[in-house]
Amino acid sequence: MSLSLGVHVGQQNMVMDEMRTLWRKLDSSGVDWISTWDHFYEAPPKGGTEPHFEALTTLGALAAETRNARIGCLVFYVGYRNPALLAKAATTLDHITGGRFELGLGAGWHIWEATAYGYPFPDIGTRLDMLEEAAQIIRSMLTEDRTSFSGKHFLADNASCLPKPVQDRLPIWIGGVGEKRTLKLVADYADGWNAAYLSPEEFARVNEVLNHWCEDEQRDPNSLKRAANIMFNLSLDEKDLDRQRDQLRKDWGENVERIANGALLCTPDSALDRVMEYVNAGADEVNVALRAPWNEEALDAYLTDIMPKIRKAADGQAR
Repeated sequence: MSLSLGVHVGQQNMVMDEMRTLWRKLDSSGVDWISTWDHFYEAPPKGGTEPHFEALTTLGALAAETRNARIGCLVFYVGYRNPALLAKAATTLDHITGGRFELGLGAGWHIWEATAYGYPFPDIGTRLDMLEEAAQIIRSMLTEDRTSFSGKHFLADNASCLPKPVQDRLPIWIGGVGEKRTLKLVADYADGWNAAYLSPEEFARVNEVLNHWCEDEQRDPNSLKRAANIMFNLSLDEKDLDRQRDQLRKDWGENVERIANGALLCTPDSALDRVMEYVNAGADEVNVALRAPWNEEALDAYLTDIMPKIRKAADGQAR
């Protein structure tokens, strides 16, 4: 399995034309994956004070603007949309892209936006129950002729999803790092696992827990893709690197150490080694996460110089 290099784009603080230009640039630069996130408010939370686009409608534009990269959302919170509807949307996006769409699911965390928009935001155990029911409904909707499901949270009554996706098996990703429930759900229902903003060492540790869950659930661990999202804070010089550190502290407050440990917070000469730490920790997909504004020169350096070096290094290890 070759290394996938992607870009996770938070659809905030940009006008739509800027975002569409960015997607086309990424797609033509050879990235393997472009994703959105599922928020109504900005992340990190600032009380809904920054411009932000909804994920599912944004994906329709992303699907139409790209030709090569796989696309998706990392991840949809299952409390915002009926699972059968989400399966229908996923199928539609798969047809718009000609078979390039992959569906991410998660238990959510942004309680502030959920409350503001009138959505219930139950305890984590309940949200994980919802995630498990949603994964079952969606998998059935994407693969079976008819789906009936009666759960505590979601229902489907002899539902069809026509046309079927372009892909024989549209991939489902589950995101999160909860070791008791989330990773078990990944082993039971997902094609891929996504973890955001972990250090390479922590990614390796949690990845090993996931391997144990696969063994417990009698699943081949090699059948599951593993993706790491890392914050894009690449800087061209030490002065800009200090500025990036300051901005992370302002944005993330008491969480800054955890986020910084899961970031591409370095200059270009260290970027190859940094990404390869995640590859060596078990990631076969590495996505840099963009939050506007970012250093455009640094992004260009990543796309044109660093990405090819990463691919060469990963290919050399694979041989």
